[in-house]
Amino acid sequence: MTISQQIRIVEVGPRDGLQNEALTVPPATRVAFIDALLAAGLATIEIGSFVSPKWVPQMADTDIVLAALPPRPGVSFPVLVPNMQGLAAAQAAGAQEIAVFGAASESFSRRNTNCSIAEGLERFRPVCSAALAAGIRVRGYVSCVLGCPYEGEVPMAKVVEVSAALAAMGCYEISLGDTIGVGTPLKARAMLEAVASAVPMPRLAVHFHDTYGQALANILACLEAGVGVIDAAAGGLGGCPYAKGASGNVATEDLVYMLDGMGVASGVSLAGVLAAARLIGTALGKAPGSRLSRARQG
Repeated sequence: MTISQQIRIVEVGPRDGLQNEALTVPPATRVAFIDALLAAGLATIEIGSFVSPKWVPQMADTDIVLAALPPRPGVSFPVLVPNMQGLAAAQAAGAQEIAVFGAASESFSRRNTNCSIAEGLERFRPVCSAALAAGIRVRGYVSCVLGCPYEGEVPMAKVVEVSAALAAMGCYEISLGDTIGVGTPLKARAMLEAVASAVPMPRLAVHFHDTYGQALANILACLEAGVGVIDAAAGGLGGCPYAKGASGNVATEDLVYMLDGMGVASGVSLAGVLAAARLIGTALGKAPGSRLSRARQG
């Protein structure tokens, strides 16, 4: 299959990236980070989550962050919500798009959300229904699509099942996440194609962590299979508190560098993303984790 000549990048650094950093970043700095990402041309930026600050203190004050970001034509600011309480908080803050997250691994689901896969899906059903009724778009995440820190390899049929269930609830897009970064290109492509047999490829996105240095290779394999949406985090922010040794998301700047080199349009400025990565790196007291940032500093 021919690679799409226009790829949409979903920036997840302000949520999936920062929630796993030890240092809590104040709302004003998070807004400055998001503004820098917007300046770089990113048009879908996951800005935070409405979860209990007891469990994810880094995501406290997402309502303040959202309030500081006036609506912009063609730009979306999705927020993660775990349940109806989270949806109510997101609605009160004026969210126009939410995301729900499930797992393809039973053990991961129980450790991460304290419920089974089936229970989690039932929890999301009223959330999706209420959000859609209120005119709020819903994106779905499926974690552990290529491996689980507790179970090892995850059955492909389970990935397909969970993805199809979220799509049936009305999620306009399903992001397939290699949470612990164990995937390799042929396995990643096979997984994507299996899910695409149940959910149309235009409704799928991929989300790779770079634990074993395979993220860009996996993305290329999925691009060749026809995917057109890729999640990434500026500076390679992220990780997974439930996966020992898991490193961050694929870095947005590394992804843009690869796409630029392939002549594939993303609408994202490489210099702009590097500036955003430096900004948040300074706030966190560390250099950006991307290969491109290290190469440009050398």
